[in-house]
Formats: sequence, C-alpha cells, structure tokens
Amino acid sequence: MPRTWVVVPTCLPLVLRRCHTCASGRFRASGKFRVNANHKLIDAWLLVLCAGCRGTVKLTVLERVNVRSVRPELLRRLNDNDPALIAELLQDDALLRRNRVSLDWGTTWRLDTGSPDHQDDEVVDVRVHFAARIPIRPARLIAQGCGLSRAEVERLIAEGGIVSAAALTGKLSHDFTFTLKR
Repeated sequence: MPRTWVVVPTCLPLVLRRCHTCASGRFRASGKFRVNANHKLIDAWLLVLCAGCRGTVKLTVLERVNVRSVRPELLRRLNDNDPALIAELLQDDALLRRNRVSLDWGTTWRLDTGSPDHQDDEVVDVRVHFAARIPIRPARLIAQGCGLSRAEVERLIAEGGIVSAAALTGKLSHDFTFTLKR
C-alpha cells in the first residue's frame, strides 16, 4: 500500500516584483484589498507591501468592470478582506500574468510524511499530494521525506533506484507517485 505525503502551504508566498522606491524584489501580501467604484464600473486591487521599505503596490484584480457582472459573493469577500480569497488570487495564473509578477514559495511550505516507518523497507511506494499549487523540485521532496541528501537522491534517480511516471527533473506542482528501491 503506497504511503501518502502531503505538501502543505504554511503561509502566503512572496510576490516577486521590483520596488520603485528601494529596488527590493520581494513583496508580502498585506491582507487587504482596495475597491473603488465609479458609477457603474468597479476596480479592485490586492495590496502588497515591499519587504524592504514597506511601500505599497497594487495588483489589479478587477479593472473597469461593470458592477452588475461581478458576483455579489466576490464583492463581499473583497470588502471583507477575505484571507482565503487572497490565497486563491495568488494561485491565479491570469492575475500573475496581468500584473507581471511571479511567486517565491521558498520556505512557505512543509512536507507531512506521516510516520517515518519506511526507513528500513526495501521498496517504498509513495504518493505525493499537493494541497496547493506549489512548484517544488521532486528531488528536494524525496530527500526531505526519506532523510537522504539531494545528491544521493539525484544518483538514485539516475541509476533507476527511484522511478516515477512523472518527470523527476525540474519542478512539479501537481500530484505524482514514485517508487524507491533500496
């Protein structure tokens, strides 16, 4: 029976964008939205704070949209500064592209492996589940979950000691399975 590991976000990722004031490249979500209505049109922005100078930058969520075309539930969540909405919007590729930003997940996640009773098994089948779309190198996950060095994991992948239907090179942000043969 395969074991299940879960990649869980611990906090919101950093927003990568150049600050015009201090030239820092990292911003944190402030937890607030700014909503502005002008007659029948509405604009909404997610406010992010510079990690260096604490300057504010607005990421466009809605731009010149007719108020009637926006779901009332979304308007309520924007006005209430809903933290879950912030997390959802930071996962939205269209919003990231529109604002020309990317995310740095760095140390904002943890790997829950359950009990470490598989250390002495000859063959270990593992299913890795992502609770959020967090791009991580599979070798890093396997090294952390099995208590191996990344170099040893890379060697096992090259020698066929770790096999998977998913490509174990680059970064993954979707569920995958692998088998570790010792």
